[in-house]
Amino acid sequence: MTVLTARGLAKAYGETPVFSGVDLDLAPGEIVALLGESGSGKSTLLNCLAGLDEADAGTIRLAGQDLRALDDEARSALRRHELGFVFQAFHLLPHLSVADNVALPLRLLGRPDDARVAQMLAAVGLAPLAARMPRQLSGGQLQRVAIARALVHRPRLVLADEPTGNLDARHAAEVLALLQHCTREAGAACLLVTHSELAAQAADRRLRLDADGLHADGLHAS
Repeated sequence: MTVLTARGLAKAYGETPVFSGVDLDLAPGEIVALLGESGSGKSTLLNCLAGLDEADAGTIRLAGQDLRALDDEARSALRRHELGFVFQAFHLLPHLSVADNVALPLRLLGRPDDARVAQMLAAVGLAPLAARMPRQLSGGQLQRVAIARALVHRPRLVLADEPTGNLDARHAAEVLALLQHCTREAGAACLLVTHSELAAQAADRRLRLDADGLHADGLHAS
């Protein structure tokens, strides 16, 4: 059984191909590192897998549902329940406190849980900053808030775009350990885009994206 299955995904912008022939299976409890040169389409692939961008061809099944066959409302509902996304640009809401940003996925699902929010803030080392606003945080702290928000509702799939890119080595190691723990505890799958060797080494598999699709990469590949 897989959390996500993609077959034959292709994407182009006008006459410029981004990728084609992408086949991917993500199993419960595994972390997969997605590698590739800058501009190879890694972030675009994440957006397609999340249904935030439309692939030109292929199929995506998330939690047993055909993502590309859903209308916008059903696709949004599926994302709210099953997906946690760590954006490279954070996308925190500037008018909400740290705690309220982390709580947002639970509130959108109609199941607020202050204890769970506090647990996630403690896990990323930000409990003392719960009442602060995003403008009062460093880039590394904003990244950790974004990770806590992505994991708080226990999604089945986590898509992370450079989740350690703004972190020092110590906090990067802590965040990777948190991703490992949360994915395995919840039986979720995690696909992370990274240029970090530390992050790649934390993955169960490494895949490299180029114009021809995905290919096994390095010692962790199967």
